[in-house]
Amino acid sequence: MTRKVAVSACLLGVPCRYDGGSKPNEEVIQYLNNNDFEVVRICPEVMGGLSIPHPANEIQMRKGKRIVCDKEGNDNTKAFEEGARIACDRACKKGCTHAILKAKSPSCGVGKIYDGTFTGSLVSGDGVAAQLLREAGLIVADEHTFREVFSVSDALRDKGVSDQ
Repeated sequence: MTRKVAVSACLLGVPCRYDGGSKPNEEVIQYLNNNDFEVVRICPEVMGGLSIPHPANEIQMRKGKRIVCDKEGNDNTKAFEEGARIACDRACKKGCTHAILKAKSPSCGVGKIYDGTFTGSLVSGDGVAAQLLREAGLIVADEHTFREVFSVSDALRDKGVSDQ
């Protein structure tokens, strides 16, 4: 049975990152090509209407609220939230059970994201889309952790245990 997985488009070589580039990850690409996956490409930032390129964004906490701002101080929270919603809707409608997302991104970061100071410092947390995908029941991983996450998921499936 073909499994469906949402994947950050930049990891597949699509030039959709904030800087106009991509971050193709050969390990991810080869894994997907060598296994029975239907890939659903997503880029929450593009889906949310942000232009490519655009200034770098990071998540900041202000008065207990998550705000996504660029280096120039512009609040782009609405675009990030809308893009996350569209990406999540697409992944869910396509029947994705897993997502492989770009590490550290304010959209796609899984477990660690930049801290909002634009100094390269990391904090615990998920990007806006990663959080929404997780809340929707998808198993999320980044390009560094996907093999481990998929092997645990496969082991549970082989034992007849749902990992959802």
